[in-house]
Amino acid sequence: MNDSPFVYSQDQLRQLAQDVLRFAKEKGASDAVVEISEGNGLSVSVRRGNVETIEQNRDKGIGVTVYLGERGAVRRGHASTSDFSERSLRDTVTAAYDIARFTAEDDCAGLPDEDVIERDPKDLQLFYPWSISAEEAIAIALRAENAAFAVDKRISNSEGAGVHAQQSHFVAANTRGFIGGYPYSRHTISAVPIAGRGAGMQRDDWYSSSRNPARLAEPEAIGRYAAERALARLNARKLDTRKCPVLFEAPLAAGLLGAFVQAVSGGALYRKSTFLLDSLGKQVFGDHVQIKEDPHVIGAVGSSPFDEEGVRTVARDVVRDGVVQGYFLSSYSARKLGMKTTGNAGGSHNLSMTSTRTEAGDDFAAMLRKMGTGLLVTELMGQGVNYVTGDYSRGASGYWVEGGVIQYPVEEITIAGNMKTMFEGIVAIGADTLIRGTKQVGSVLIESMTIAGN
Repeated sequence: MNDSPFVYSQDQLRQLAQDVLRFAKEKGASDAVVEISEGNGLSVSVRRGNVETIEQNRDKGIGVTVYLGERGAVRRGHASTSDFSERSLRDTVTAAYDIARFTAEDDCAGLPDEDVIERDPKDLQLFYPWSISAEEAIAIALRAENAAFAVDKRISNSEGAGVHAQQSHFVAANTRGFIGGYPYSRHTISAVPIAGRGAGMQRDDWYSSSRNPARLAEPEAIGRYAAERALARLNARKLDTRKCPVLFEAPLAAGLLGAFVQAVSGGALYRKSTFLLDSLGKQVFGDHVQIKEDPHVIGAVGSSPFDEEGVRTVARDVVRDGVVQGYFLSSYSARKLGMKTTGNAGGSHNLSMTSTRTEAGDDFAAMLRKMGTGLLVTELMGQGVNYVTGDYSRGASGYWVEGGVIQYPVEEITIAGNMKTMFEGIVAIGADTLIRGTKQVGSVLIESMTIAGN
């Protein structure tokens, strides 16, 4: 009996991949890459006790990239299909080949160098299927929403609660001998309650996400915490324009880390569209700040034994004592920069930002005390980051803090600064670490920013 959630086995995907590469070589390709994936999932949402949506997905697809020519003068074409029949695969290879024939030569295109390809991928235990029915998922979502409504009569409405379960697997291969793939999963429970009435309404949300459903927070805990967050925002005030310390709550601090990654990623660097151009070996943060990348954490969302090109991933220091030790490069961007790939085609893996100043007791309350008087930011709006100049200006809401104690909620303000100065101005990172996607960081205290208000 086959209890796999998939129609195709890993062996079948591998065979299809090898067939596609053979077709490409027969067609005359110098090199080729193929990725084959299959997945299925369930998403449900409820609102005010009623079922809003039930969505089930079952997807499969093959993407083929064909290269013509030798290194230094390579043309590239890509095509895809969701039909796994031999005729369709041959047609897809032909389409990619024909596109490659008519594209311009690129001196940096091509497969990764053979010495960086992962030949023996580790099993990082990334697959925890959740065979949950729609009825069971609805019941969990209702538990989260009901818990939110039960917190306080001032929880007047809801944007809903949801459960999402997804399991997929893939195989990637190229004509340089790389073939690898694995199954993986990711599951989420979320709730978005609304507090208050009329013009004074406030919303907030919370969620729990993991590859392993057994590690998800209890739906009641998610609903209660989301409700408490929404209630805390009632009767928000505006602030006068001022300069003050700013504490980014941990979920938003992960966004600061993401901004750093974008600024030192290959595409931005070779296009010279980043404020951190030529920052390798230079001091960007205070000497207490460390950023590490570890792609091999068992069961983590950001783990992978190889990147999207089949290049082996490695644990490394990205920032040591505030100094940039490495960029985030694919083979293509590395060649553009005259460097070697860092195994980051497709993005970063399990980044953590820490400070040597952080002590075990530096929880959220301790971080408020460290700030003393200033702004705690819990929500950001808009896309006001200029990565060329580093200028940063975003709508925000949160809480005004005095003497290390939250005094009242604030809204309709803008926080502004420059990312270079903000990174240099990080004076503390909390022990209240939170994982959001591929990033793990506690709350981050910045020495001073401009708050634009009334």
